[in-house]
Amino acid sequence: MTVSSANAEELRIATEGYYAPFNYFDDNGKLVGFDVDIANALCVVMERTCEIVQNDWDDLIPGLNAGNYDVIVASMSITAEREEQVSFTLPYYSNMLTFLGKKGSDIEISPTGLSGRTVGVLRSTVSMTYLQESYSKVVDIRLYDTQDDALADLAASNIDLVLGDNLPSYDWLQSDEGRDHEFIGEFIDINDRISIAVRQSEPDLLDSLNGALIEIIENGTYQEINARYFPFSIYF
Repeated sequence: MTVSSANAEELRIATEGYYAPFNYFDDNGKLVGFDVDIANALCVVMERTCEIVQNDWDDLIPGLNAGNYDVIVASMSITAEREEQVSFTLPYYSNMLTFLGKKGSDIEISPTGLSGRTVGVLRSTVSMTYLQESYSKVVDIRLYDTQDDALADLAASNIDLVLGDNLPSYDWLQSDEGRDHEFIGEFIDINDRISIAVRQSEPDLLDSLNGALIEIIENGTYQEINARYFPFSIYF
């Protein structure tokens, strides 16, 4: 079933729900997080009623193009492959990659230092691509459906490292589960820009989202949302 067009009143916005602090379920089972707050702020500016829905990561783009919802706000990186399938707004934050491991593990991030190690990573992400291209010959790559699953295995010592985005990794390090862990090695800058996706057949909706994004940055709403989750700016 095809849902709302750019001129309809309600927008359905999909996120993943397992990527704290950007999108996750609170104790009451409600979708919350940075992405959800940004989506709601954009809807206020556009004067649109919005419904936030959950969808599994691998099915986000197929679900969008099938008309199950209108917009994806799920910390999605702009990639050439995805640009063939959807249209992206202006980026709304930037990302770098980082390895996480146990404190005091003394693991060196190099082909020699990672040789024989098991590294967890979320499937179908830029982190997975980077790990496969850089270290697939020396590490055992373990793919996960959610970042939460990868971090749980790291905390349980079932894997040596997790490679993921630096911002949710920072958030996890502040948690009880992550307190015995740390960043391993330097942040990896892959010029990763995070954006909002719409169907390629919705140029008016794309323009509306871009205009609303510029407005929440200029009026301070973006900075207020940023401060709820991070003590530093994540906007590039």
